[in-house]
Amino acid sequence: MTAQLELEMLPRLLLVDDEPRLLSSLHELLCERGYTLVTAQSGAEALAHLVAQKFDLVLLDLRLPDMSGHEVMDFINANQIGTDVIVMSGEVGIEAAIGALKRGAYDYLRKPYSREELLKTVTNALQQRRLEVANARIASQLENSEKLYRYLVDSSPDIIYTLDHEGRFTFVNDRAYQLLGFSREDLIGKHYAILIHDEDLERARYVFNERRVDERASRNVELRLKCHNHPGADRTFNNTLMTISLNSIGMHVPDRDVRKLEFFGTYGVARDITERKHAEEVINYQAYHDILTDLPNRMLFKDRLGLAVIQAKRKAAELAVMFIDLDRFKLVNDTLGHVKGDELLQQVAMRLKQCLRRGDTLARQGGDEFTIVLPELRDRTDASAIAEKFLECLHQSFDLDGHEVHISASIGIAVYPVDGETIDELLRHADIAMYQVKALGKNGHAFYHNSMLDVSRQKIALEQSLRKALDNDELEMHYQPQIDVVTGRIIGAEGLMRWNHPQRGLLTAGEFLPFAEENGLMLPISDWMIKALCRDMQIWNAAGGQSIRLSLNLSPQYLDRGDFFEKMRGALVRYGISPAQIEVEITENICIRSPQYAIEQLNKLCELGVSVAIDDFGTGYSSLSYLHRFPIHTIKIDQSFVREIHDEHGHYPVILAIISIARGLGLHLIAEGVETEVQARYLRSHGCVTMQGFLFHVPVSLAAFICVLEEHFAMPDAENNVASLQA
Repeated sequence: MTAQLELEMLPRLLLVDDEPRLLSSLHELLCERGYTLVTAQSGAEALAHLVAQKFDLVLLDLRLPDMSGHEVMDFINANQIGTDVIVMSGEVGIEAAIGALKRGAYDYLRKPYSREELLKTVTNALQQRRLEVANARIASQLENSEKLYRYLVDSSPDIIYTLDHEGRFTFVNDRAYQLLGFSREDLIGKHYAILIHDEDLERARYVFNERRVDERASRNVELRLKCHNHPGADRTFNNTLMTISLNSIGMHVPDRDVRKLEFFGTYGVARDITERKHAEEVINYQAYHDILTDLPNRMLFKDRLGLAVIQAKRKAAELAVMFIDLDRFKLVNDTLGHVKGDELLQQVAMRLKQCLRRGDTLARQGGDEFTIVLPELRDRTDASAIAEKFLECLHQSFDLDGHEVHISASIGIAVYPVDGETIDELLRHADIAMYQVKALGKNGHAFYHNSMLDVSRQKIALEQSLRKALDNDELEMHYQPQIDVVTGRIIGAEGLMRWNHPQRGLLTAGEFLPFAEENGLMLPISDWMIKALCRDMQIWNAAGGQSIRLSLNLSPQYLDRGDFFEKMRGALVRYGISPAQIEVEITENICIRSPQYAIEQLNKLCELGVSVAIDDFGTGYSSLSYLHRFPIHTIKIDQSFVREIHDEHGHYPVILAIISIARGLGLHLIAEGVETEVQARYLRSHGCVTMQGFLFHVPVSLAAFICVLEEHFAMPDAENNVASLQA
């Protein structure tokens, strides 16, 4: 019987979390403290326990499978269930914390929390609960026991005090000494102003002279109190005040004949909310600042820009808004990882801040985008000078744990009121100007002009048309032959996409694919390209054509998609195409994004029988070790290197190095963009015998390509074949 009684006296805790491992870990941690523990993995299970049993404390996760933790707290409050709640959540938003505190949560712990933090919070909550229970019990015995009354007051976690009608302390409990360092002897008979922070004296004058006794009395007024012998360590208190009268001090009911109670003094309770205020300040700061760079975020930037616009309008002055986008940041992120990318953003923020004037605001818009407001602009040269300073400071290399990184920036500038009179207009126009810089080669700045808006609208119109191009059957494949210059035979062709635009005519891939990549259209376009290539190959095979190999460029976005291999295999089966007739071209930067995943996907293609070529070799940033790891059959020399060949007896080390690499690894080699006899002779003399380019043939439609092939294979003389193609 005694053991049962002791068990019932142990604090009873309800642990609510839908994550079994976290719940088990929490149970094991608290079990060692001697508590009676009950667990629940859903909101419904928690509500059932709350109805069936009494709990001293609930440890509640906000994310539950069937309802939120806030709804559980609403149930507790609605049914007046006498339990305290500690909220534990991984949510970083301020709304979750505010919602929990508004619903009466004792505390809010953000996951992951430390063992010590949890145990301390649980201990404090249970201790406070015990004190509250003790206070209630002692209050009921107050009339019969002064000793119990004194214990209640001095054991309170709050400062309890009384003032006379002139504002002098007549009583204060021991908590004042524990929190502020002032003893009873220091305060009794002294005016309350001795404790009040100088800046809060005016507000305190109303609070400490409170004479009202009903709901109108001052409640939850926040004041800062001084700490004895601790300069700079002021604490914030929440004061709940009520007026007491001579007739009610003994808790006696006043005589019905008494019409007016004589004012005796003020009774008050002051609760230390310093830690809560600090937590609120942190939450408020984080709500308006970027956690990574500590810069103002988009919300705060718009607020400051709005104030700057009002000020500029009042003074009839100009201001500038800058939109900065980092060039090559995505490459750094893909190459070195997001951690190093975050470090780069932090270093960029520090450099940009050093270029600002007093009163300027730099904010992080998101990702690798920053915005700046330059108030009180004298003229545009001020904004141009600051933009140049930004570009200059970013030109210096960045050190990321031994990795030397170089980036630049594209900066767009909009000026108030010429380029817009509202926040949204200025930001939108600065953004448009930034994209204009991007289009012209990046690494520069430009002021917004109305003509840019027309270009932007044309881009939007082009994007909308491109979305309809697939449905309207406006896309087609053109083919550029690949020639073996030794035999003169066409051994393959590269498939190049073209768009028959209703108004603008035939567009090359470079004129519309960048829009497709930016707007998420590469996946459906790549699906179409695979089907079109196989369909065209089927037409050639059905015409009795000799076996040649067609190649197509594969977007990195498409390779990243998990089902691209199935798409390829399905198209080959559907059109009856031999996998050996297809070659997939990838850029070497595809190796950087996710090397192991890329290897797995390309190995599947090779097992199917499809060959793999690296396009634009030598222009990327991947390690040569990838050539050993990746299932590669062909290397294509980029046309930017071929264009440099002006003398067939000259020395072009990059070309020679690529040829040597291909020969050493036993890989097939193709030179792209061959346009002159000098280039062809130089390449052939040094071992590259497969070429494509305008010297031999321009890309042509399927019908024209079939005619070229029919004529070519009908001519037995190889030299005549080459001559006809060059013609």
